[in-house]
Amino acid sequence: MADHQAAGDTNIDHASAGDPAPSRQPIGFIRQVELVDRVKAYDPDADEDLLNKAYVYAMKAHGGQTRASGDPYFSHPLAVAAILTSLRADPATVATALLHDVVEDTDATTDDIRKLFGGEIARLVDGVTKLSQIELKSEASKQAENFRKLVMAMADDVRVLLVKLADRLHNMRTLHYIPKPEKRQRIARETMDIYAPLAGRIGVQRFREELEDISFRELSADAHATIASRLEDLQKHSLGGVLELANVLREKLAAAGIKAQVMSREKRPYSIWRKMTQKNVSFDELADIYAFRVLVDKPEDCYAALGVIHSNWRMIPVEFDDYISAPKPNNYRSIHTAVIGPPSPDGRRQRIEIQIRTYEMHETAERGVAAHWQYKDSSAGGSTVEIVTRGQYDPYETPRRLVEMFQSGEDPDEALQYAKLELFQDQVFCFTPKGRVIALPKGATPLDFAYGVHTDVGDQCIGAKINGVQRPLRTPLNNGDVVEILRSDHAPVPAEWESIAVMGKTRSAIRRRIKKLEHEDHVALGRSIAESVFTGAHLEFSLKGVREGLKRLGKNSVEDVLIAIGKGELPVADLVEAVYPGASVESDSEIRAASLQAFRPRMAIAGLTPGVKVKMAGCCTPLPGERIVGIRQDDGSVRVHAIYCETLAEEDPPQDRWLDLKWRDREEGATAFTRVVTTVMNGVGVLSEIAGIIARYGVSIANIRIQNRSKEFVDFIVDVEVKDARQLTQMLAGLRASPHVIDAERIGAGDNDEL
Repeated sequence: MADHQAAGDTNIDHASAGDPAPSRQPIGFIRQVELVDRVKAYDPDADEDLLNKAYVYAMKAHGGQTRASGDPYFSHPLAVAAILTSLRADPATVATALLHDVVEDTDATTDDIRKLFGGEIARLVDGVTKLSQIELKSEASKQAENFRKLVMAMADDVRVLLVKLADRLHNMRTLHYIPKPEKRQRIARETMDIYAPLAGRIGVQRFREELEDISFRELSADAHATIASRLEDLQKHSLGGVLELANVLREKLAAAGIKAQVMSREKRPYSIWRKMTQKNVSFDELADIYAFRVLVDKPEDCYAALGVIHSNWRMIPVEFDDYISAPKPNNYRSIHTAVIGPPSPDGRRQRIEIQIRTYEMHETAERGVAAHWQYKDSSAGGSTVEIVTRGQYDPYETPRRLVEMFQSGEDPDEALQYAKLELFQDQVFCFTPKGRVIALPKGATPLDFAYGVHTDVGDQCIGAKINGVQRPLRTPLNNGDVVEILRSDHAPVPAEWESIAVMGKTRSAIRRRIKKLEHEDHVALGRSIAESVFTGAHLEFSLKGVREGLKRLGKNSVEDVLIAIGKGELPVADLVEAVYPGASVESDSEIRAASLQAFRPRMAIAGLTPGVKVKMAGCCTPLPGERIVGIRQDDGSVRVHAIYCETLAEEDPPQDRWLDLKWRDREEGATAFTRVVTTVMNGVGVLSEIAGIIARYGVSIANIRIQNRSKEFVDFIVDVEVKDARQLTQMLAGLRASPHVIDAERIGAGDNDEL
């Protein structure tokens, strides 16, 4: 734990507005003994020989190499090692920092490192080296793949990430030595998108703030300069008031018997810019340009100090957050509040942000995962490090969640975008009815909450109550919301779900479920078509028969055959031939094939919910190319009508039952079924003529039956397979042109067309 100042002392931490804080200035070339002393200051049992040997080995290996700045190259790994001592990194990590470039930039090998420094350091150096080699090959288009490799490496040992972050931090401090602006911009954008958020997620806030600010200065130079100038002016006119206010705050706490250290620190330009854009406020409207930090001994003192502050100054409710009772995922704990303070010299009331935490919480906030390292003697005589955590905090949670994301089969580019949303944005903390805390990205919905609780809960979700009131699943959640998920064993997957999900985990789960439902649909559809064709041909359909025909079909399983038929990739006639070689599906009196039930519109219509029962309205039998609408039925199914359907106009269903549907762009070879009635003069060969006319237009006959036969006329009811409405119109015109045809028109298919 850091040394405490006397209870009455006030520490004001200020720096020039345009310059980094003194503790964050680039570290110069430090001597070997100084580096060892830094480590031994927090780990008295540190292996001095290891650190000395790594120092000398790296210095000799890099020899006369120089950096773009003209400095000796060894100054870089030395600076990285020094940065890590500020986190009180273990000796192995500091040694890794000294050695992290020798394999990449010199003749040394990983085996050399293993022989000289042992397996642990060799593994860490190898992990950092591989990441650096990826970056050397990197282009903007490869960012997602680089990120995936980074995630996989840090999941094994988070110290690899710490060395990489310190390496990036020193490179950013010397970014101005890179002559090409486009390269500086690319590095700054990558730092802002990936490295700074990762530093925040493992709790190393000092790294995150400096990485963000340097990146901001490169990416938005004018905005950075403007805010830095405003900060400099503010400091000139307000420093006395800040000192006085800190003193008043100290006196109030002391009067209440609370031992506390009071610190004030100025916000960095990027932090101010982010708040200005997020809250859509001006520089003058910000409450926390100067923030005060109150450090106390015990958690109960935090709440006592909060009571004193709120008793003396009016709080701003929307600025209050209690991260002690509900810690952030990186184990950050603190109370944040903002109050209307005493008037400034010009008479205006000052808005003040105050953070209240214990010294232990402060260590975690400053050093992140490194604050949980505990040093102990090893059997080899040196010192080793172990991570000691409390409660549910797990420093490997973020790496593991990212690995899950990449291992779930997501496209790397999409996974990168989802990772940014899910893991790197501000958090909201919501509760289950039983009080379990669920951390979600800002903007998350109850649907994300459901999948955040468990995948099964998300799969069964049909609705949600927020704070006891039923609300739409697309409602953004706020801190403190109590969310109850309404569930059903037969929950559908509405088409819009993927668009309202924010978390990558949610979208991945929804996609997996949709694929599973579509898989089941294709199997069921393929079986239905096959059974219909076999029945129409008076042949027995059996899975055993299909299994025996697998080799002839070139398929591995019966399921593969049914899926191929359901997708339209395998003609049913090929299946008949494979199971019953030489069999015919035609007879003298009828031509039978797949009936209208073979048409499965959910595959071709956009806007339908997977798994819902769909019926093509028998009154109009809509076809691709026609405008269509869906009408939700009392039983939950959907009936699809053509927009011009007279029956639909007569029924005039309520508007809340209407669904806006449209045909998807159909794949090559995709077809649909409809029914026509053709009235012809009764005579020999008329059926053949009708079949010939239909075939000339590329239309297949699925079924024909005779109706209303008389001596003069006969009606043929023909079920046909067409590509779209245009092809059907052309075929009907061709039929009507025949001298033997009295009339030909499209008719309804009846009400037995459930799909």
